[in-house]
Amino acid sequence: MGAADGFTDSGELDGLTVYDNEGEKVGSVGRVYVDDDTGKPDWVTVKTGLFGMKESFVPLAGARRVGSDLHVSHSKETVKEAPRVDADAHLSVAEEEELYRHYGMTRKAGDLGGDTKGTGTGAAGTTAGAGMAGAGAGTGRHRDTSATSRPLAGAGASRGADMSGKDELIRSEEQLHVGTEEYESGRARLHKYVVTEEVTRSVPVSHEEVRVVREPLQPGEKVTGTTDFGEQDVEVTLHAERATVRKEAVPVERVRLETERVTEQKEVSAEIRKEKIDYADGKEMGTGKDAGGEFGQGRRR
Repeated sequence: MGAADGFTDSGELDGLTVYDNEGEKVGSVGRVYVDDDTGKPDWVTVKTGLFGMKESFVPLAGARRVGSDLHVSHSKETVKEAPRVDADAHLSVAEEEELYRHYGMTRKAGDLGGDTKGTGTGAAGTTAGAGMAGAGAGTGRHRDTSATSRPLAGAGASRGADMSGKDELIRSEEQLHVGTEEYESGRARLHKYVVTEEVTRSVPVSHEEVRVVREPLQPGEKVTGTTDFGEQDVEVTLHAERATVRKEAVPVERVRLETERVTEQKEVSAEIRKEKIDYADGKEMGTGKDAGGEFGQGRRR
């Protein structure tokens, strides 16, 4: 198929966020590939995976831009499972054919190369021999702002290895993430109750006692009161003090609970797993064992 309709400048695609046909985010535009004859964007790579380290080719046919988003006409899984192609090189005929098959697309007759196209710098209408001769040397326009043009059919050096993803394994390993979580470690409470204790205090008390006082009368001294001769009684009321006790409940102290955070060092241990990969060359069955990502040489017995 030719360059996608609606996109005329690769710069308008730089940095767009890519969404699939269901509106699910796929990644961001990495590089833009343009048709050497028309100069219009035809393919883009989408940065996917952890930290955007993987780039998958997706056609712009049927794609549309909405603001800073690019909505393509394929599902996220289809894009992520696209054949692995080196995004830093020109697309070869075989690679582009493989991408067309993956996306269920059909080339237009004018895109089949041969008599009609050469390389990015070759002119249309050259012979088949001339077009193929220029394929290895042709270089499309390349922009450092993540935009790359490509020659179409017949351009770029052929690749010696199948980059469909079937010749590789992804090695994974577990990572240990240590953190903290808060839990209820216990409870503290205040309880008030009553105890009885014996208290002794000294209190001064007084009382009245009777004392007989005799005073002689002087001759001619006037006397008040009765002077009848005979039997008489006189009473005196005596008074005394006694100790009394009165109890009263009064507040004397405020008691409350407070918590204080104390930090200490704790050592934690856990087992983590990682994958290792062995390989055999098919002749002497020599093996290499992946030790943390680097292969050593050995022999399988």
